[in-house]
Amino acid sequence: MRSEPLVHVFLVSFPGQGHVNPLLRLGKLLASKGLLVTLSTTESFGKQMIKANNITDEPTPVGDGFIRFEFFQDGWDDDDPRRAHLEQYLPQLELVAKEEIPRIISKYAEQNRPVSCFISNPFIPWASDVAESLGIPSAMLWVQSCACFAAYYHYHHGLVPFPIESDPEIDVQLPSMPLLKYDEVPSFLHPSTPYSILKSAILGQFKNLEKPFCILMDSFLELEPEIVEYMSKFCPIKTVGPLFKNPKATNSTVRCDIIKADDCIEWLNSKPASSVIYISFGSIVYLKQEQVDEIANALLNTGISFLWVMKPPPKESGLPIHTLPEGFLEKVGDKGMIIQWSPQEKVLTHTSVSCFVSHCGWNSTMEALSSGMPIIAFPRWGDQVTDAVYLVEVFKTGVRMCRGEAENRIIPREEVEKCLLEATVGPKAAEIKKNALKWKVAAEAAVADGGSSDRNIQALIDEVMKRSIEHLTNQVCKAVKKTWKMVEKVEALRKEVNPIREYG
Repeated sequence: MRSEPLVHVFLVSFPGQGHVNPLLRLGKLLASKGLLVTLSTTESFGKQMIKANNITDEPTPVGDGFIRFEFFQDGWDDDDPRRAHLEQYLPQLELVAKEEIPRIISKYAEQNRPVSCFISNPFIPWASDVAESLGIPSAMLWVQSCACFAAYYHYHHGLVPFPIESDPEIDVQLPSMPLLKYDEVPSFLHPSTPYSILKSAILGQFKNLEKPFCILMDSFLELEPEIVEYMSKFCPIKTVGPLFKNPKATNSTVRCDIIKADDCIEWLNSKPASSVIYISFGSIVYLKQEQVDEIANALLNTGISFLWVMKPPPKESGLPIHTLPEGFLEKVGDKGMIIQWSPQEKVLTHTSVSCFVSHCGWNSTMEALSSGMPIIAFPRWGDQVTDAVYLVEVFKTGVRMCRGEAENRIIPREEVEKCLLEATVGPKAAEIKKNALKWKVAAEAAVADGGSSDRNIQALIDEVMKRSIEHLTNQVCKAVKKTWKMVEKVEALRKEVNPIREYG
């Protein structure tokens, strides 16, 4: 039995599924290599995770190590509506977490489980400040593409022109990247964005970029070779993805869904190969009801089988639950299935699924590419509009249905139908499927033994081990110095109290 404590890595995440999910995948991978990993986020998000998944208070074995969870209070009641407003919530989260996380870290030290490395993700740039204040080495997991990382980096440093209020239609040329139209840069950087708080949160990470000892990316070198090589001149980048595909972290009982996935695999099993379109817009995107109607009518008109995820909006958002056109389900019959949430990793690898209508968030993008699944791109905002460009024009695994929320139009059923058919039948469908399968092979090679991401993960672990030894050595040295100073003080007091004995 192992007697010495495992090297302890502490992961802290912004409380959103698109953030927690890749960090948890990284945590499982690190645990599989023999580390103790603690993933921490807010109590309110943690309660949803516990309800939807098999999460307990005990460390869960993953490979040669363990993963566990520790949630902290954010100072607000569970049903506080202010969480829906990031301009109020982000400052509150920072204020409370800067007190709670050091307390948690100190507790671990007292329990002989000291933290050797601290890994965070975007939207919480203060996390590297906390790590620095505690003298703990930190890394950051970037949960978007390296292309988007480059866009934010160049914007933050003013290296190339971006759209501005007086000239909002500037196209952007970044090194080692294709020309991006003004509405193809990450939309938070556009002056028209209604999400300026998200722009500030992400750019805050770039003010702190010198503090992490490396920037981890849920991408792989073969997918973005030119831009990874270029950006590595400025930042210590390690591509470690696709994290969900890694064969060494296969413990599927440890998940972070906030809604329990519906059982749809049996229904998919009953369908012919490549006959079903999978539709999901992620955990955050909310479509206008008119757009839902147009998609529904397009599905009816094409007669294609479909699996459609219609996640209800959070209660605190105040948004209405989507409805389907009258008689829609009766007309569709067994050719369609509506669910609230899906086991997406299983769906994307199912033989009956032919393509994926997606919002093009990076998690979904990586899952689709790594599964050999073509995409119908329906981006809304943020990095999604840039991801759509890469999927359609660079990776060549998709067709574009829209340009994003800034387009400010409902995509009519005729255009939706055209995209559905283009991606499922004919020469275009065959071409994007062929390309998607190439990326699947490349992704599998990246995470296989000796692959580019596997080597980077091992280099990360070696660095964590090295820094752990250095950190513990420094702690011991500090303790010895502190003890020696106490001895010197005691000796000085002894001399003051009994000078006659000292000097005879």
